[in-house]
Amino acid sequence: MLFYDRLIAETRTQREAFIATPVIQRALREGVSAPMYTAFLAEAYHHVRHTCRLLATAAARCGDNDGRYLAALLEYIGEERGHEEWILDDIRAMGGDADAVRHGQGDLPCRLMVAYVYYAIEHVSPYAMLGMVHVLEGMSAALAGIAAGKLQAALGSAEGGGFSYLKSHGALDQDHVAFFQTLVNGITDDQAQQAIIETAKVVYHLYGEIFRGIDARFLGLSHAA
Repeated sequence: MLFYDRLIAETRTQREAFIATPVIQRALREGVSAPMYTAFLAEAYHHVRHTCRLLATAAARCGDNDGRYLAALLEYIGEERGHEEWILDDIRAMGGDADAVRHGQGDLPCRLMVAYVYYAIEHVSPYAMLGMVHVLEGMSAALAGIAAGKLQAALGSAEGGGFSYLKSHGALDQDHVAFFQTLVNGITDDQAQQAIIETAKVVYHLYGEIFRGIDARFLGLSHAA
């Protein structure tokens, strides 16, 4: 079995649990409110702003035999640089306070997700980074385009303002998934493979917690009202 197929098989339970998250299902069916979407963008900013630093941390941990992986990491860094600014632009377009987001911090699940990946890269394997890439890019490729269309229809944004991050990443990550598949199928080290699988499982859970936290926050506000 190719390693990519094994990765899909061994993380299927976590992937299905993530996709089944109620707020994600609502977003895919009918969209969500503008404040909830803006809250999602804020959380996205707080993990996306770490992407290049995480990739660089993994690159710094590569050894003499990791040249192929190192080259891929450097390519990823070049492609991902500045994407957090797209998110801030979308927040502004939605009427949100981008400066407050820039100078704030993510909710606890977001901070834990980022911290875990830093830890796994530093203390387990630099290949752990690919577990996060698999989840975030895989879910973006599968869901972002659909979600953007539903959100845009629900919020009445015919001009498309506020959706550049979702739409661009949905398209970009389609290509990235193919690149990722080729990359991981060339990884034969058992420890590296296990680090990718375990990190993907943790990231699926914590990424889902980000969405569940946003949903709980707005559910609480609606009950208070």
